Amino acid sequence: MALLYGADAVYLAGLRYGMRASAGNFSDAELAEAVRRSHEKKVKVYVTCNTLPRECELEELPRYLGFLQEIGTDGLIVADFGVMATAKKAAPRLPLHVSTQFGVVNSASANALYELGADTVVLARELSLKEIREIRAHTPKSLRLESFIHGAMCVSFSGRCVLSNYLTGRDANRGECAQPCRWRYHLMEEKRPGELFEISEDGGTYIMNSRDLCMIEHLPELLEAGVDSLKIEGRMKSAYYTAMVTNAYRAALDAAIEGNPLAPYWREETERLSHRPYSTGFYFGQPGQYTDDAKYESHADVVAVVEDCGADGEALLSQRNKICPGDELELVLPGVKAIPFIAEKLLDEEGNELSDTRRAMMRFYLHLPCFAPKGTVIRRERVVNS
Repeated sequence: MALLYGADAVYLAGLRYGMRASAGNFSDAELAEAVRRSHEKKVKVYVTCNTLPRECELEELPRYLGFLQEIGTDGLIVADFGVMATAKKAAPRLPLHVSTQFGVVNSASANALYELGADTVVLARELSLKEIREIRAHTPKSLRLESFIHGAMCVSFSGRCVLSNYLTGRDANRGECAQPCRWRYHLMEEKRPGELFEISEDGGTYIMNSRDLCMIEHLPELLEAGVDSLKIEGRMKSAYYTAMVTNAYRAALDAAIEGNPLAPYWREETERLSHRPYSTGFYFGQPGQYTDDAKYESHADVVAVVEDCGADGEALLSQRNKICPGDELELVLPGVKAIPFIAEKLLDEEGNELSDTRRAMMRFYLHLPCFAPKGTVIRRERVVNS
């Protein structure tokens, strides 16, 4: 989805050393295939190796880094001096990208990392645009600066949180965060065990719940500040989310580069995605917490994905949600506004007419309004009853 909908680069992880332990990460064979497919599309692949490895994990590290270099990985995302030093010996051709986990907030740190071989520094999420401008002004142009522009934010400093480890034994700094900052909390008085009290006057008790970051309306300011690479949180997200957020920001970035205003449609697209209430992070000041709840909201659902399509729009689809004849759907092609259409005749793979696609994950035929490449999303607006 990232390749189809316009990413210039993707970041992902192998089965070891990555900060998303439960993400269903890539085996060595899958990593090699991901690099091959991405390079076919002229897209770069950066592999995360951004945990803080323990002593028992060091022996395997050189072989793994050498493998990443061998398959043509375009960069290694790191957060540990030892990993950097090992990479320079075991995989000297691999560009080093310093993870946001490093917590770079000033030019002195950025320059020191550059002297140690860093190609790119992913800046801490806690920086303002003013601070980024100052860092850019005091670092060499050959050092690329990368900033997060969309996704979840952490109540701690760039993920350096021990709360999950303390409460659940799951170490956030090893990719196993249980996200206790999203939990609901109450007060309990010592002499009244089991009697829970609301923390705030208004009843909101999600006191550590952060808003999500959305900077789609401010890409020109980020480019002006000297940011070279714009990073979207995509791991632990659905393929549909990856497709739609990439599509929206691809259009927004192209408009910013060309000096054109952002079409309101692309900001509206980010609202259709699953998200918590948005903010602009720390770029323009404090983002604030959202204490009412920790729920996600979204306004559209993927119902099918194109597996094959003829020039006339006759398509074989893979079902994701139920479709019935007469349903109002949208075909979401890369780089353009979604095309509304009506689902007419549904046919199974034997050519029999269907009254619906009730059976989970079935394949079926449907006529689309135009040709759509493999992987294209078909979605439906979500109706909210009030």
